[in-house]
Amino acid sequence: MAHLLASNPNASHKLICSNLGHGVRTGSKSECYIVGGKSRSGGSGLVLQCSSSTRSSQLPCADQDIRLQIENGSSGKLKQQFEYLVCEYGWRVRRLFENADEIRKASQVQAEAFHVPVSLFNDLFFQFFQAEVLSGLLYKLKNSPPNRYACLVAEPAENDPDSPKQLVGVIDVTVLRDQNVLQHLPPEAEEYLYISGIAVSKTFRRRKIATALLKACDMLSILWGFEFLALRAYEEDLGARKLYANAGYRVVSRDPPWTSHWIGKKCRVLMIKRTSLPE
Repeated sequence: MAHLLASNPNASHKLICSNLGHGVRTGSKSECYIVGGKSRSGGSGLVLQCSSSTRSSQLPCADQDIRLQIENGSSGKLKQQFEYLVCEYGWRVRRLFENADEIRKASQVQAEAFHVPVSLFNDLFFQFFQAEVLSGLLYKLKNSPPNRYACLVAEPAENDPDSPKQLVGVIDVTVLRDQNVLQHLPPEAEEYLYISGIAVSKTFRRRKIATALLKACDMLSILWGFEFLALRAYEEDLGARKLYANAGYRVVSRDPPWTSHWIGKKCRVLMIKRTSLPE
């Protein structure tokens, strides 16, 4: 299971990724892994357990079980948030910081990934498209509850803390209840996590960033207590479909023929993944 880095700004406890080497003495090994899921009170929660090859109390979480309870406050804000959801393949994935510079960087990564070049005035069209992507991201961040929408970003694990953060990948996660998806889920499933907007910087592609982003979505589904994740991919995009299939997603339906036979309209497939929520 992916290593996690979690922090609570209101507490002294901190969970450290062993493969990042922060806060761990030379020669010692510390790991953090999920051992529980939903809270007994019925809210979404998570138990993380830390293990260490040493018994030193100076390790950040030696011989401790730290229960991180994710609950809604009266303001609708999460009481605690995880800093890094996944640390794998040389990349770390976390939630987007809501500052202007980082939001702009995330929208630029998505705009570059999804912009379709045109023969005339391509630069001008790209500027309009990037502005539209930025506007959409700002709207979602401003109007979505923090436990209903998240923009996750990937950055190098060896990022210099004194230099500006380099965002190399972006993915959107939204809680939805579309009947077109729910009909493929068990009757007791009322909502699911919908994955969209996955984008990787052109100079960093084919380096497992997308895989790390999808694993972070798995971690978020456990944190939020959702059993199913769904996404859509173009049927002819075999590369993307292979990526999702390797991540555990399976095709359950395709767009109806009458919606995909228009000129320029591509057929999409709906892919669903079931996560194993700890008891």
